[in-house]
Amino acid sequence: MNPNEKPRPKISNYITAAGEKRLREELNYLWRTERPQITQSVSEAAAMGDRSENAEYIYGKKRLREIDRRVRHLRKRLELLTVVSTPPSDPSKIYFGAWVSLEDQLGKEHRFKLIGPDEVGDATSYISIDAPLGRALLGKAADDEISIDTPSGRKLWYVIGVSYEGLK
Repeated sequence: MNPNEKPRPKISNYITAAGEKRLREELNYLWRTERPQITQSVSEAAAMGDRSENAEYIYGKKRLREIDRRVRHLRKRLELLTVVSTPPSDPSKIYFGAWVSLEDQLGKEHRFKLIGPDEVGDATSYISIDAPLGRALLGKAADDEISIDTPSGRKLWYVIGVSYEGLK
């Protein structure tokens, strides 16, 4: 490792049952549906002759490498993950899986679900427990104030409420 490089932050190994199901479905689709289809199309393209100028062959081989890389990642990741499906013993505090209502310093209310890094995606209502705000929220309760340093300056948040809907 280069001495000037920062070590990669350790990512959390927690996931909701719904998040694990989505990852398993993606793995199953890639391995049982898409990969066999691409393999078949690569075989057909290879049978046409000159592979060096065969775009279908070249694209197919590239897509197979992408699928294999993602399959390896998903298999390794699924082995490490811990599925959290029950609320904590103290549901008044913020832990993994909590829905958190916050008020920002301008008085605007926000609602986030605290989830694992494998589940974040495009949903703006989700926040990773590895994100600065997610880490700052852990262990807090209603009426607590949270301060976070961001590139645009210090941000203040006020915890309005905590619930664990969806975790049984």
